[in-house]
Amino acid sequence: MRKILLTLMLLSTVSLNAADMKMKISKRYLCFPVSHQSERRMMRLIADGREQCHFVIRLAQGEPDYWVFRDVNEWKGKVVTLSYDGDKEALQLISQGDTWPGQDSVYAESLRPRYHFTTQRGWINDPNGLVYDRTRGEYHLFYQHNPYEREWENMHWGHAVSTDMLHWKELPDALHPDSIGTMFSGSALMDYDNAAGFNIPARKDKHGRIIEPEQVAMIVYYTADSPKAERQCMAYSLDGGRTFTKYSGNPVIDSHKEWDSHDTRDPKIFKYADNHYVLVLNERDGNTIYRSSDLKTWQAVSHITGFWECPELFPLNNPQGNNPTDSLWVMWGASGTYMLGHFDGETFTPSSPKQINSGGTAYAAQCFNCLDSSERIKIAWGRISFPNMPFNGCMLLPQRQALRSTPSGPRLYSRPIESAQKLFTQVYEGGNMSMHEANQLLQQYADDDALRIHATLHLTYATDVSLHYRGQPLFAYDMNSNRLQGDFYVNPWQPGAMDIDLDVFIDGTIVEGFVDEGAFSYSLQLSTPPREQRGYEFRGNSIEIKRLQIYRLREGESCRVK
Repeated sequence: MRKILLTLMLLSTVSLNAADMKMKISKRYLCFPVSHQSERRMMRLIADGREQCHFVIRLAQGEPDYWVFRDVNEWKGKVVTLSYDGDKEALQLISQGDTWPGQDSVYAESLRPRYHFTTQRGWINDPNGLVYDRTRGEYHLFYQHNPYEREWENMHWGHAVSTDMLHWKELPDALHPDSIGTMFSGSALMDYDNAAGFNIPARKDKHGRIIEPEQVAMIVYYTADSPKAERQCMAYSLDGGRTFTKYSGNPVIDSHKEWDSHDTRDPKIFKYADNHYVLVLNERDGNTIYRSSDLKTWQAVSHITGFWECPELFPLNNPQGNNPTDSLWVMWGASGTYMLGHFDGETFTPSSPKQINSGGTAYAAQCFNCLDSSERIKIAWGRISFPNMPFNGCMLLPQRQALRSTPSGPRLYSRPIESAQKLFTQVYEGGNMSMHEANQLLQQYADDDALRIHATLHLTYATDVSLHYRGQPLFAYDMNSNRLQGDFYVNPWQPGAMDIDLDVFIDGTIVEGFVDEGAFSYSLQLSTPPREQRGYEFRGNSIEIKRLQIYRLREGESCRVK
């Protein structure tokens, strides 16, 4: 570390005046040392004669806890000014590099998950702008990101791309705070119809042959948050989400005065049939539905109460419909409680009360736009902390949504996408054994913290059953009080069933569980260090294990694409 600090003193500093530092950019990254012993102070980066970004940061004045970075490649060869509201001595530790300190060990940290997405550095929360770009074959995951610290602040839109929704390549942040506000949650779509008019037409030669295909705009809608108000804005990209241009007419929706509330946020956009576009916005006490034909001018047409943050609205096939094309619409908020109903393009009319099919750390789930019309796949934020790590928060596994018929009507089911099975190798399959026999078998996997365990359990008493790892419950069900992980649960297909099906995914300190083929799902965090050294074990009163399948994560498997 002493060597690193000595190297950092050799900065390409042109001048140092008070709390300002000028620097000619010669490398790709500016590297900032962070210490949680330091107070947050405002940093401004000025280039090309104007402020390019501002953020608060805990600049270290000695040994840093970790390093964060900002890609400054666009200003290479130019002089930028860093203006800092804190101790000017801290500025002297800022460095440049084509790599950043700690990059060689990223994804090798002790608590880093292996098959759940986490950012290289900083805090993440809500998934944003989930969209599939069919021209490039890329799934886009944007997300709330503080690139300068492992705690919440400085909301940007982080960005990663994938070809399968499981292996992600992290890209530079897509949206940065501006004069309207910081970048809160939102959504995205591909404007294949050029409704907004940002697309660049295909170029043809004199024979009419296409020599350059049309450049289709990716449109994102986001909330710009400031102390005064939350306003809805748009931006567009013509290079696959790598760079964005913010719309000159922002904000496109400013409704805080109408609602007499600061809380107007999290726009979800989609195309309704072939008629118009719909934007669902959480405003004060529920979700407002807006419509537009050009993606720029929006009209509020209806409102439904009872939801908070991160709205979602989408159709699924109705398993109890009169024909295969019948659908029901699903509306939910950030907590995951949902309603089923009908939607005519302007008004959502519930046909069922609020229901719940998920619990635990999951929050702010969003479905991908621009998939095939019959597909609905969501990703949720896992509110998982990683103590003393340079990153915080994760994304849970992508999950396919479907309605299934039950005696009490259609219910929403959620299961990991089918390709998630390819992450694992099956190492055991058996069944019809006692709990004691199953626990003896599980002993050999005590040191494996990246497993999938799929079991069908039979209760011989209407009491409780659980699965533990090193003293911590991975799954807990009390049939007497119908509590599963603390939430009320009854098998929707067979309310008095003495069997329960459990599919648990363990990834270090992250646990995801899917019960009765996805009728209920949950996620939780394991504490570190573990409470005890015993490995996996079932607990309960004369439990029978009718089926047991164990899968190990494939050797070298990682969610990261370099």
